[in-house]
Amino acid sequence: MPPLALPLLAVGCALLLLGAPGALGCGPGRVIGRRPRPPRLIPLSYKQFLPHVPEKTLGASGRYEGKIARNSERFKELTPNYNPPNYNPDIIFKDEENTGADRIMTQRCKDRLNSLAISVMNQWPGVKLRVTEGWDEDGHHSDESLHYEGRAVDITTSDRDRNKYGMLARLAAEAGFDWVYYESKAHIHCSVKSEHSAAAKTGGCFPARALATLESGMKIPIAELKPGHRVLCMDEAGRRSYSDFLTFLDRDSAAVKEFYVVETRDPPRRLALTAAHLLFVADNFTVPLTDFSTVFASHVRPGQYILTEGVLGLQPARVVSVTTQTDSGAFAPLTSHGTLLVDDVVVSCFAVVQKHKLAQLAFWPLRLYHSVGRLETQPEGMHWYSRLLYRLGKLLLMKEQFHPLGMPSTKS
Repeated sequence: MPPLALPLLAVGCALLLLGAPGALGCGPGRVIGRRPRPPRLIPLSYKQFLPHVPEKTLGASGRYEGKIARNSERFKELTPNYNPPNYNPDIIFKDEENTGADRIMTQRCKDRLNSLAISVMNQWPGVKLRVTEGWDEDGHHSDESLHYEGRAVDITTSDRDRNKYGMLARLAAEAGFDWVYYESKAHIHCSVKSEHSAAAKTGGCFPARALATLESGMKIPIAELKPGHRVLCMDEAGRRSYSDFLTFLDRDSAAVKEFYVVETRDPPRRLALTAAHLLFVADNFTVPLTDFSTVFASHVRPGQYILTEGVLGLQPARVVSVTTQTDSGAFAPLTSHGTLLVDDVVVSCFAVVQKHKLAQLAFWPLRLYHSVGRLETQPEGMHWYSRLLYRLGKLLLMKEQFHPLGMPSTKS
C-alpha cells in the first residue's frame, strides 16, 4: 500500500461520512445528523410479486439453467441446510418425501432463507419459518421450475396463519430473495439467482474490448488505457468534455464474466457492463441531461433513455433491449470527472452504491493523489483504495443503497 494510503483513506472516510449523515451517531452520546427511520413494511397482496417482472428474467432470478439430479456434476453446487454448524433450528422443513430434498439448495438460497428465519422470529415471537417445498428431484413442478435447481422454496409460517403470509412475502423480499411471489393462499414462493449469475457482485466493470474515445478522436480498448490519456466524458453541466484517465478501480484481464448488454436504436449503441455498474438513465427523453439519474445496469429497462454520443453531441437514446452475454476481461476506469463514454454511451466510473455524487466525493482524495503527478499502473485486482472504502461503506451505509447482489469481493 502506498505511504499516503492512510491519510487518503482518512479523508475519504470523512467525505463518505459527510455524504451519509444517516450513518452517523451510531454509538452512545450526542447523535450527529438524523438517523432515518426504517421504512414501514407493507405486506404483499395476493398474487403480487416482487420485483414486478417475470421470475426467469434478468431483473429477477434469471433464466433456467437445467435440472439438477443427485448423480449430476452440478449437484455439487447444492448444499444441505442441516449439517452442523450450518443447521438452523429456526426453520421447519416439511420434508414430505422423507428424503431431505427440501433442505438441499444453493448457497445463495440458504443464506437468504436463514436470514428470513431470523426476521420471522423478530416479527412474530414464538413463530418459525416453515419450508414446504425446496429442491425437487421428482418432477412435481412445472417445466423449467427453479425448484429443480435448488434455487426456489415455498414457505409458510409454522403456525400456518394465512393472515401472516402477506407480511411473510414482504420479509422474504427484505431478506434478499431475488423474486418473491404471493402465489397461493397456502404458501409464498421465493427464488434466487444462480450462483453463476450472482458472481456479477464482484463490482462494476466493462469487458476488455469495450472502447473509450481519446482526445485525438481515436478509439482504443479500455484495457489499453494508461495514465496520461485523456478520454471523452460528460462534465457536471451535461456537456461533452475530456478528462484525465487516472487508474483502474478494478482490473482483471483473465476474468470471464456475465455482462448486461444495453442496446439503443436511434442512434444505434451497444454497451456491455456488469450488473452493479451505474448508468445515467431517465424515463423521458425531454428530461435535461443534468437530471438523468444513476441506475444499476441490471435495473435498466427497455423504454427508458440513456445518454449517448450523437451527431450534435450528447443526446438521449431509447433502450430497445437488455440482454446478457459472457465476455472476457473486467476493467473499471477512473477519470477526473467521474464519468466517461464507453462504446459511445455515457457511464459513471462507479458501481455497487447507487449514488454517483457520493462516490465522486468519496474518491476525491484518490483523484487528487493522481492529479498531482502520482501516476501509477494499477496491478491486477481491485484498487486498494476502492477495497478499503467499500468495506467502510458496508459499515456506514444502509443496505438499500447497495446493489441487490451485494458488495464486491474484496480479494485482490
